[in-house]
Amino acid sequence: HAGLIADRWFGFLSFNSFNTWVYNPKTVSLVQRMVKEGAVEELQKCFSSRMEFGTAGLRAAMGPGISCMNDLTIIQTTQGFCRYLEECFGNLKERGVVIGYDARAHPDSGGSSKHFASLAAAVFISHGIPVHLFSDITPTPFVPFTVSHLGLCAGVMVTASHNPKQDNGYKVYWDNGAQIVSPHDKGISKAIEKNLEPWPESWNTEEALKSPLLKDPYQDIHTQYFTAIQKHCHHREINKSSEVKIVHTSVHGVGHTFVQTAFKAFDLHPPYAVEEQKDPDPEFPTVKYPNPEEGEGVLTLSFALAEREGASVVLANDPDADRLAIAEKQKSGQWRVFSGNELGALLGWWMFHCWKQENPDAAAVKNLYMLSSTVSSKILRAIALKEGFHFEETLTGFKWMGNRARDLMNQGKTVLFAFEEAIGYMCSPSVLDKDGVSAAAIAAEMTSYLATKKTSLSQQLTAIYEEYGYHITKNSYFICHDQDVIRKLFDRLRNYGDQKGSYPTKCGDFSVSAVRDLTTGYDSNQPDNKAVLPTSASSQMITFSFSNGGVATMRTSGTEPKIKYYTELCAAPGNSDVAQLNKELDALVDAIIETFFEPQKNKLQPKLE
Repeated sequence: HAGLIADRWFGFLSFNSFNTWVYNPKTVSLVQRMVKEGAVEELQKCFSSRMEFGTAGLRAAMGPGISCMNDLTIIQTTQGFCRYLEECFGNLKERGVVIGYDARAHPDSGGSSKHFASLAAAVFISHGIPVHLFSDITPTPFVPFTVSHLGLCAGVMVTASHNPKQDNGYKVYWDNGAQIVSPHDKGISKAIEKNLEPWPESWNTEEALKSPLLKDPYQDIHTQYFTAIQKHCHHREINKSSEVKIVHTSVHGVGHTFVQTAFKAFDLHPPYAVEEQKDPDPEFPTVKYPNPEEGEGVLTLSFALAEREGASVVLANDPDADRLAIAEKQKSGQWRVFSGNELGALLGWWMFHCWKQENPDAAAVKNLYMLSSTVSSKILRAIALKEGFHFEETLTGFKWMGNRARDLMNQGKTVLFAFEEAIGYMCSPSVLDKDGVSAAAIAAEMTSYLATKKTSLSQQLTAIYEEYGYHITKNSYFICHDQDVIRKLFDRLRNYGDQKGSYPTKCGDFSVSAVRDLTTGYDSNQPDNKAVLPTSASSQMITFSFSNGGVATMRTSGTEPKIKYYTELCAAPGNSDVAQLNKELDALVDAIIETFFEPQKNKLQPKLE
């Protein structure tokens, strides 16, 4: 019966191999139950296609089958990664790798981040490769920090970040301390395909955990990380005497202990912890989605605690503590949750403010860089133009910013700050990735400093916009499960008005001044019409610039059935009619939706607010 279903629906080989190669009784019994119940759709979902290894590594639901995160797929992935590293590094057995993990667990399938990390360690150790395996949960930033600090060949972090509770992931860092970019993803993917059959020792976690090749970096890295981020503490005396009260939530993730320690390292008073959310809990019982980017819904308990304690600021990390959200109580009594772009403006201003105080030499600024992703606010560009430092934009994702930062640092440049609109901030070059732990302490110091000037975060944000020009943003998405519809939507924009290779010159009442298409490599702003940023034919991404100072990017998501749009109106300094600017941006967004997306015709589902 099982063979017939498997053969007919999803290929007997993947089904049979899975059952032959898996030693986890929980995943085996889940498959047996599905077969017994004739759950063909479930089986097809689990076995029809293998998870694709990309630049973000892996991310999928925990469960049985080759499309899910489980013991077998973790072993297969690590075997491929191990083989690829052996090809790339002649000294892999001297340098080794680091493996970290968060607190995720899935009792039904027996999967957990800790268990997956142990299996990954067993694979490397079976090939004589030293492994620095953290003995306890850590924030994601600790893995890239360890790669750089110990000079390792690679790092693996087992985490699904802010994804729903059933998911897990396998995130990979290269020896430069940044996430992998192409062609490493393709090389690893090919090596995984060649090493699907588990090596005999790969299952033997007990032996691996006793091996002399296994080291626990926890205490050393804990000490070194908090020493490193203290370079960004500039106002210790203000921190000590500050009366600002701050609430922190780790949203059932790993962040609580580490943020408390970061505050201590900066001599800040400890933040009030949201009791119901401070301990790791893979069920995430108090939130619908464990993602502070969702805003108020995730912060309800934080606001309640802040009201009880008289706190004015709330800090929130996502479950693996690489992102940071901030909210501030307004004079009206309402809470303002800052967008990722607004926090990018505040933290970017603060990092430059502190740097300038310590580097009065006017020439030094020429060596200074800030980065942001291409779909993030251009506020750093405006600050850079006025202050004289360099600003660069990269493709979406910290893998691009981390690698670019490393390139610049290798040239002797100083990379002061990088951010993306999805509440990710790199405030220290010690971690070439987003880091919600150091960002929390730095944001708290900024808040304490501003309080001595009788200024709030909201007031300072207004001051930044007044000085460098208002940057108003509006981002959202449509859901579309039909790849054919998505392809036709973008093809229409590339062959507008049925003119092949012709892009729109108007969008409603707004004139298009430039177009950059990072799917095809076209950029009308360049002399040869060729884009400077890397292009990818496998994903859709077009940016339109408008003559009124508006910028809009439309792109597909790599992990979800979404077409996202990011819009910004960049006003010149002095144009401070915020109501008018918002009205103009709203009109531009409406025009983009109706003219470019055509949601009714394409049956696009809007974001649920």
